[in-house]
Amino acid sequence: MEHEAHASHAHHHEMATTSTWATAVRATLHCLTGCAIGEVLGMVIGTALGWGNVPTLILAIVLAFFFGYALTLWGVLKAGVDLRAALKVALAADTLSIAVMELVDNGVIVLWPGAMDAGLADPLFWWVLAIALAVAFVLTTPVNKWMIGRGKGHAVVHQYH
Repeated sequence: MEHEAHASHAHHHEMATTSTWATAVRATLHCLTGCAIGEVLGMVIGTALGWGNVPTLILAIVLAFFFGYALTLWGVLKAGVDLRAALKVALAADTLSIAVMELVDNGVIVLWPGAMDAGLADPLFWWVLAIALAVAFVLTTPVNKWMIGRGKGHAVVHQYH
Protein backbone atom coordinates (compact mmCIF):
# COMPACT_ATOMS: atom_id res chain seq x y z
CA MET A 1 0.00 0.00 0.00
CA GLU A 2 2.82 2.37 0.88
CA HIS A 3 4.48 1.59 -2.46
CA GLU A 4 1.24 2.47 -4.32
CA ALA A 5 1.02 5.78 -2.47
CA HIS A 6 4.64 6.55 -3.35
CA ALA A 7 4.09 5.57 -6.99
CA SER A 8 1.01 7.79 -7.11
CA HIS A 9 2.96 10.67 -5.57
CA ALA A 10 5.80 10.12 -8.05
CA HIS A 11 3.30 10.10 -10.93
CA HIS A 12 1.73 13.31 -9.61
CA HIS A 13 5.18 14.89 -9.34
CA GLU A 14 6.04 13.76 -12.88
CA MET A 15 2.79 15.30 -14.18
CA ALA A 16 3.40 18.51 -12.27
CA THR A 17 6.86 18.92 -13.79
CA THR A 18 5.69 18.30 -17.38
CA SER A 19 3.66 21.49 -17.53
CA THR A 20 4.98 22.69 -20.85
CA TRP A 21 3.37 25.27 -23.07
CA ALA A 22 2.88 22.53 -25.69
CA THR A 23 0.87 20.45 -23.20
CA ALA A 24 -1.17 23.52 -22.23
CA VAL A 25 -1.82 24.34 -25.88
CA ARG A 26 -3.01 20.76 -26.55
CA ALA A 27 -5.32 20.88 -23.51
CA THR A 28 -6.68 24.26 -24.58
CA LEU A 29 -7.24 23.10 -28.16
CA HIS A 30 -9.18 20.15 -26.75
CA CYS A 31 -11.29 22.55 -24.69
CA LEU A 32 -11.67 24.93 -27.64
CA THR A 33 -13.01 22.11 -29.82
CA GLY A 34 -15.81 21.25 -27.40
CA CYS A 35 -16.58 24.91 -26.73
CA ALA A 36 -16.66 25.78 -30.44
CA ILE A 37 -19.00 22.87 -31.25
CA GLY A 38 -21.35 23.89 -28.44
CA GLU A 39 -21.14 27.62 -29.21
CA VAL A 40 -21.87 27.25 -32.91
CA LEU A 41 -24.63 24.69 -32.35
CA GLY A 42 -26.23 26.85 -29.65
CA MET A 43 -26.09 29.97 -31.83
CA VAL A 44 -27.47 28.09 -34.84
CA ILE A 45 -30.33 26.50 -32.85
CA GLY A 46 -31.21 29.72 -30.99
CA THR A 47 -31.13 31.78 -34.18
CA ALA A 48 -33.08 29.18 -36.19
CA LEU A 49 -35.78 29.12 -33.49
CA GLY A 50 -35.94 32.92 -33.43
CA TRP A 51 -34.85 33.12 -29.79
CA GLY A 52 -33.53 36.33 -28.29
CA ASN A 53 -29.89 36.95 -27.40
CA VAL A 54 -30.01 35.82 -23.77
CA PRO A 55 -31.66 32.40 -24.28
CA THR A 56 -29.42 31.76 -27.31
CA LEU A 57 -26.31 32.66 -25.29
CA ILE A 58 -27.41 30.41 -22.41
CA LEU A 59 -28.01 27.51 -24.80
CA ALA A 60 -24.60 28.07 -26.43
CA ILE A 61 -22.85 28.07 -23.03
CA VAL A 62 -24.69 24.96 -21.82
CA LEU A 63 -23.82 23.13 -25.06
CA ALA A 64 -20.19 24.30 -24.84
CA PHE A 65 -19.89 22.71 -21.39
CA PHE A 66 -21.73 19.59 -22.61
CA PHE A 67 -19.45 19.05 -25.61
CA GLY A 68 -16.32 20.00 -23.68
CA TYR A 69 -17.10 17.40 -21.03
CA ALA A 70 -18.28 14.88 -23.66
CA LEU A 71 -14.97 14.96 -25.54
CA THR A 72 -13.03 14.29 -22.34
CA LEU A 73 -15.49 11.61 -21.21
CA TRP A 74 -15.21 9.84 -24.56
CA GLY A 75 -11.41 9.64 -24.31
CA VAL A 76 -11.40 8.53 -20.67
CA LEU A 77 -14.14 5.93 -21.21
CA LYS A 78 -12.16 4.56 -24.20
CA ALA A 79 -9.28 4.00 -21.77
CA GLY A 80 -11.54 1.61 -19.82
CA VAL A 81 -12.50 3.84 -16.88
CA ASP A 82 -16.00 3.35 -15.48
CA LEU A 83 -18.58 6.10 -16.08
CA ARG A 84 -18.65 7.46 -12.52
CA ALA A 85 -14.85 7.83 -12.36
CA ALA A 86 -14.77 9.22 -15.92
CA LEU A 87 -17.35 11.87 -14.97
CA LYS A 88 -15.19 12.94 -12.01
CA VAL A 89 -12.14 13.16 -14.28
CA ALA A 90 -14.01 15.23 -16.89
CA LEU A 91 -15.41 17.63 -14.28
CA ALA A 92 -11.99 18.05 -12.63
CA ALA A 93 -10.16 18.42 -15.93
CA ASP A 94 -12.44 20.78 -17.81
CA THR A 95 -14.60 22.93 -15.53
CA LEU A 96 -12.21 25.84 -15.00
CA SER A 97 -10.89 25.70 -18.56
CA ILE A 98 -14.37 25.74 -20.12
CA ALA A 99 -15.57 28.44 -17.70
CA VAL A 100 -12.67 30.77 -18.57
CA MET A 101 -13.05 30.06 -22.27
CA GLU A 102 -16.80 30.73 -22.19
CA LEU A 103 -16.44 33.89 -20.11
CA VAL A 104 -13.86 35.36 -22.49
CA ASP A 105 -15.47 34.09 -25.68
CA ASN A 106 -18.96 35.32 -24.83
CA GLY A 107 -17.58 38.53 -23.33
CA VAL A 108 -15.99 39.38 -26.69
CA ILE A 109 -19.21 38.54 -28.57
CA VAL A 110 -21.41 40.57 -26.21
CA LEU A 111 -19.07 43.59 -26.22
CA TRP A 112 -18.44 43.59 -30.01
CA PRO A 113 -20.75 46.21 -31.56
CA GLY A 114 -23.44 44.54 -33.66
CA ALA A 115 -22.23 40.98 -33.03
CA MET A 116 -25.22 39.92 -30.93
CA ASP A 117 -27.61 41.09 -33.63
CA ALA A 118 -25.75 39.51 -36.55
CA GLY A 119 -27.57 36.60 -38.15
CA LEU A 120 -26.00 33.35 -39.31
CA ALA A 121 -25.87 34.64 -42.90
CA ASP A 122 -23.96 37.75 -41.79
CA PRO A 123 -20.15 37.42 -42.13
CA LEU A 124 -19.85 39.57 -38.96
CA PHE A 125 -21.35 36.70 -36.92
CA TRP A 126 -18.66 34.26 -38.10
CA TRP A 127 -15.74 36.73 -37.91
CA VAL A 128 -16.58 37.80 -34.37
CA LEU A 129 -17.10 34.18 -33.29
CA ALA A 130 -13.69 33.21 -34.74
CA ILE A 131 -11.98 36.20 -33.09
CA ALA A 132 -13.75 35.52 -29.78
CA LEU A 133 -12.64 31.88 -29.78
CA ALA A 134 -9.08 32.91 -30.67
CA VAL A 135 -8.95 35.44 -27.82
CA ALA A 136 -10.43 32.84 -25.45
CA PHE A 137 -7.79 30.32 -26.58
CA VAL A 138 -4.95 32.77 -25.90
CA LEU A 139 -6.28 33.68 -22.45
CA THR A 140 -7.21 30.12 -21.42
CA THR A 141 -3.86 28.52 -22.35
CA PRO A 142 -1.97 30.07 -19.37
CA VAL A 143 -4.80 28.92 -17.05
CA ASN A 144 -4.39 25.36 -18.33
CA LYS A 145 -0.59 25.55 -18.00
CA TRP A 146 -0.96 26.71 -14.41
CA MET A 147 -3.43 23.90 -13.61
CA ILE A 148 -1.35 21.19 -15.33
CA GLY A 149 1.71 22.39 -13.42
CA ARG A 150 -0.17 21.63 -10.22
CA GLY A 151 -1.31 18.17 -11.35
CA LYS A 152 -4.84 19.45 -12.00
CA GLY A 153 -6.92 20.12 -15.10
CA HIS A 154 -5.83 18.13 -18.11
CA ALA A 155 -2.93 16.60 -16.16
CA VAL A 156 -5.65 14.39 -14.64
CA VAL A 157 -6.74 13.28 -18.11
CA HIS A 158 -3.27 12.59 -19.52
CA GLN A 159 -2.80 9.50 -17.37
CA TYR A 160 -5.62 7.89 -19.42
CA HIS A 161 -4.07 8.58 -22.84
